[in-house]
Amino acid sequence: MTEFGPFAASKWLSLLLSFSFLWSFVDAGVICNDYRALLTSPVHAWADDTIISFSNSTEFFGATDRWTIFRPPTYFAAISPATEKDVKKAVKFATSCHIPFLATGNRHGYSTTLGDLQNGLAIDLSGFKNIDIDVASETVTIGPGVTAGDIFDPLYEAGFELQTGSASCPSLIGVMLGGGVGRFTGIHGLLLDALVSVRLVTSHGELIEVSKHSHPDLFWAIRGAGANFGVITSATFKLHRLRNNGDVLNADLFFPAEKASDYFRAVEAMNGKLPAELASISLIMWDSSTNKTQVGANWVYLGPEDEGREALAPILALEPSRSEISVVKWNRLVATAGGGVEQQTCQDNVIRDLYSMNLKNYSASTYEAAFAKMADFFDKYPEGRSSILQFEFFPNQAMAAVPSGETAWPWRDATGYINPNMIWAQADSTTAEAAMRLGHELREDLRATSGYPEPAVFVNYARGDETLEQIYGKENLHRLASLKKKWDPNNFFSFNHALPTEYPPV
Repeated sequence: MTEFGPFAASKWLSLLLSFSFLWSFVDAGVICNDYRALLTSPVHAWADDTIISFSNSTEFFGATDRWTIFRPPTYFAAISPATEKDVKKAVKFATSCHIPFLATGNRHGYSTTLGDLQNGLAIDLSGFKNIDIDVASETVTIGPGVTAGDIFDPLYEAGFELQTGSASCPSLIGVMLGGGVGRFTGIHGLLLDALVSVRLVTSHGELIEVSKHSHPDLFWAIRGAGANFGVITSATFKLHRLRNNGDVLNADLFFPAEKASDYFRAVEAMNGKLPAELASISLIMWDSSTNKTQVGANWVYLGPEDEGREALAPILALEPSRSEISVVKWNRLVATAGGGVEQQTCQDNVIRDLYSMNLKNYSASTYEAAFAKMADFFDKYPEGRSSILQFEFFPNQAMAAVPSGETAWPWRDATGYINPNMIWAQADSTTAEAAMRLGHELREDLRATSGYPEPAVFVNYARGDETLEQIYGKENLHRLASLKKKWDPNNFFSFNHALPTEYPPV
């Protein structure tokens, strides 16, 4: 960031002493009152490409803009490190001065707990875009700025595939830390099941390698509760050779209101019977061409076309009002699915308020009632018509085959995930109140037939008003709390569904 001219030996010694002097006071908490001066001080020796930015600058906006602006965190400054060394310095600076901070990749998280950070420090890792494929070991190593969309082409061209989420825009490492559910859970499991190792900066500013063989307890914890333990600067994943020459069957289908019940009942008949290769994402949504509520459904078969069409026969027999069915390459699936809705889905700086939960049971009557409530909302509140009720119906054979104690992710029996995604304009308080009221109501309605005795939601989908047990699973919390006490006793990593350092809390 800053260029220095030649220094005499005495000046280098003076600079070194000044640096040591500064940090001794920072650790003592004495001079941490002028953050701007501290951040821009030359004693840090930030890398030339590291950027320090402050509010109202283009660089600051680029380092802090978000996918959703509902109850967002706010920052007084952002550090965009160019090197791992500068990530360590940034964490050490923040923790030594007890400055609240968030380290982010593509800022796609939507938990309302993130908004508990106000006037903090952003550590923006979006510049870590390295993608290193090792063909011999069948692994890929990536930085936290790499999104799912970034890896599709490089992996495909190298003859590999990797289970990812269903959107291209989130940071892949961020997706992994909370699970990584998606269309591949039937054949490859969760994204975190492919994790080999990470490089992690601890709350003490130390860089460590974490894997099954190095800090194995921490490796267990980061796979399901990873935002609580450090800043990941790179992650290595095990890859899979392309299946079926990389060909997948994609079917985008639309059903008008009068066929919605038939569709829900056809899907209910598949409950517990999905082939490992078949997955769907369905939306209750507004159709602007007919001015009515409809169901939009994307079905994907990760195998030969004839097998896929046979598996989809009960759905296709309903004769959707519109359909597009084609064979696409694996690397083009996310861009193709839903008729290219990905661009709209990934638009930044939109109010999105989500009320998600896990499912083990699919109830057609529950979805029929939810459809009626969404239709009523759309009719009464036209400004809320970008809202959707999304339900992901995924096979879980490979996911469920992993022993429950292998990772900290507790919901391997789930077969679906519900996302009421309420959207409104920023100044529209009337629609906002109705949308939030409906979001809570839908979540409670859907919970009643979810198959779980209590609400359950995995951490990346959690809104922030759930209990720790409903997010992390009661059986994991004592072990997670013990590891939190060991690795982050001062709770610096505390804004993304923070774990306690004691469980039960004292």
